[in-house]
Amino acid sequence: MRIPMRGTWAALVMIVHLAALGGCSGPQRQPDLARMYNRAAQASDLDRNPVIVIPGILGSKLRDEATGRVVWGAFSGGFANPETAAGARLVAVPMAEGKSLAELRDAVTPNGVLDDISINLLFLPIELSAYRNILASLGVGGYRDESLGLAGSVDYGDEHFTCFQFDYDWRRDNIENAKRLHEFILAKKAYVREELKKKYGVDRPDVKFDIVAHSMGGLLARYYLRYGDADLPVDGPLPEPTWAGAEHVQRLVMVGTPNGGSALAINQLLEGVKFAPIVPEYDAALLGTMPAIYQLLPRQRHRPVVDKATGEPLEGLYDAEVWRRMGWGLASTRFDRTLAKLLPEVEDPQRRRDIAFDHLRKCLARAERFHEALDRPADPPPPAGLELHLFAADSEPTRLSYSVDAATGRLRGLNREAGDGTVLRSSAVMDERLDGNWSPGLRSPIRWTSVRFLFTDHIGTTRDPAFTDNVLFILLEAPR
Repeated sequence: MRIPMRGTWAALVMIVHLAALGGCSGPQRQPDLARMYNRAAQASDLDRNPVIVIPGILGSKLRDEATGRVVWGAFSGGFANPETAAGARLVAVPMAEGKSLAELRDAVTPNGVLDDISINLLFLPIELSAYRNILASLGVGGYRDESLGLAGSVDYGDEHFTCFQFDYDWRRDNIENAKRLHEFILAKKAYVREELKKKYGVDRPDVKFDIVAHSMGGLLARYYLRYGDADLPVDGPLPEPTWAGAEHVQRLVMVGTPNGGSALAINQLLEGVKFAPIVPEYDAALLGTMPAIYQLLPRQRHRPVVDKATGEPLEGLYDAEVWRRMGWGLASTRFDRTLAKLLPEVEDPQRRRDIAFDHLRKCLARAERFHEALDRPADPPPPAGLELHLFAADSEPTRLSYSVDAATGRLRGLNREAGDGTVLRSSAVMDERLDGNWSPGLRSPIRWTSVRFLFTDHIGTTRDPAFTDNVLFILLEAPR
């Protein structure tokens, strides 16, 4: 007897619900990962690639070289409080007309991956775990992190050349940081090659790395794989992908990466963010100085903002004049007090607004160019053997789109879809069907080697045993 499809679907839904109820009968069993990967973890360093961990936005400590003050990574002591004039100037990226984003420099530098963050609540220090989960997962696989070894956190003796943390100034342009990643890889490649000579008497000029990148770190890494340390022209045709980075990288494992952007970036560029009641607010004008946040914007073709009156997609998400018309971000007159803190040498308020608008224009143009470079379909040339793996979560309702009142510029949350609370499932896989042309098969410019979905949130992905189990299999045991 043929069962109608509707009945089959209902039966499947019933089975899933019963399985979920049955799962409540006892605690979920955890795999014995240490035992499973013990032999692979003890294998020779010649049998696996060293790993580079790249955190996402907010994932690197920032420090002012001139004063030693913490700009990001702690909320106690003499940290840069963004609600004060001096602190705001440290947190923000400098603004000036007549200079490119790359020329707008300050004394703030990265100071290590943020494995913990310190908050002082009522004078009691609190340590919040951040990227320690990824480092712990790699530790199960026998990877010996250089930063932990040199700091004395873990005693590896003099052997800590199989895992490296790439810290970077996450406020700045991702293309700029891809250039830093290239320098970092060349330096670590020479170091690993020398260590392998000393330990095994083997010269390995062909040393390659595996990269595990969280969130925005995956965008930085994807650009590097495609273009190496090359810049993008301000206008004109985009360069063809050279896949220069694939010369040094064999596998990229992305974790919660917003390959199609995140609608939350729109809201934060307009409204700012307060990470917790006990920490200061980072207002929209401060965040608006940071080129990297614009590079987290969703694609206009995916219709993240629609007109409240007509229901039609908003045109000009990367157009600074549209932002001026809507009164958004750095184009708003709401932030005159913040601009006075950031530009104290400029006395005229209108002149400060002009400088801020010029900065907004540069950031939007750079973001649009960056997205165009990432989104064009291109397969790595043989025999690169490049692998692209993705871990994404899809159990949390996540903002898909907003409606906008064209008269006031006011946004209102519209739809939510499956994601990790920050990044949509469709963004992680870079699902181009969001443009309205839906078809049964995934349409993406990224040629995925594997995609795995977990049932957790954006940071929880790195704590999930399924992540640890599968990432170790990819790095240690998967067929090459």
